[in-house]
Amino acid sequence: MAELVYRPVIGAALTLFKALDLKIDTQGSENVPRTGGAVLVSNHISYLDFIFAGLGTLPQRRLVRFMAKDSVFRHKISGPLMRGMKHIPVDRNKGEAAYAHALDALRGGEIIGVFPEATISESFTLKGFKSGAARLAQEAGVPLIPMALWGTQRLWTKGKPRNFGRNHIPVTIRVGEPMAAPTDEFAGAITRRLRERVQELLEAAQRAYPVRPKNAEDTWWIPAHLGGTAPLPGQVREAG
Repeated sequence: MAELVYRPVIGAALTLFKALDLKIDTQGSENVPRTGGAVLVSNHISYLDFIFAGLGTLPQRRLVRFMAKDSVFRHKISGPLMRGMKHIPVDRNKGEAAYAHALDALRGGEIIGVFPEATISESFTLKGFKSGAARLAQEAGVPLIPMALWGTQRLWTKGKPRNFGRNHIPVTIRVGEPMAAPTDEFAGAITRRLRERVQELLEAAQRAYPVRPKNAEDTWWIPAHLGGTAPLPGQVREAG
């Protein structure tokens, strides 16, 4: 079936990123299977993460159908685009329909994108992972593809204004090797192993990131444990 919306949106995004002179460093795209279903799992630090996570699969000529909160689909601008790209709306109070939709897509050979933290991490560290990605992979009989993004929070994240100036911001994307999701293993155990792998990729992306803060005021995007001024995970929870 022709992708009448998805590919033009990708083209527009790449044009914008070129205009902003973003420095996108992607490694590991060869780990994305060229055919068949898979569950792509990434950390979540920016409103733009679904775009960059999708870029990580393009070298293998794969498109990702992301699971996203249903409010995005009700927006007058993003809604038609999300539906046209065949992303999957998730009603957090009635998740069964989204799960069934994603399962059908996986069995049909699609890559489904999941952010298992369920919301943006304002501390820019990994939150706890929900087990839905592992359960989908188990039930569909497909692999999990771990991914980590870094630098996207500098463009647009929760509580911060958008930074769409020509500031040459680097974005680092790391894709890990596929992980099996055996049906005879507890989904929680698979989820813990998956989170550990995403953490390893995140640390690799942070080490490879070519920019360091210029001054103390420019440390907001760096986690506290790395010397930055992002809030601690506990502080974020207390703030709601």
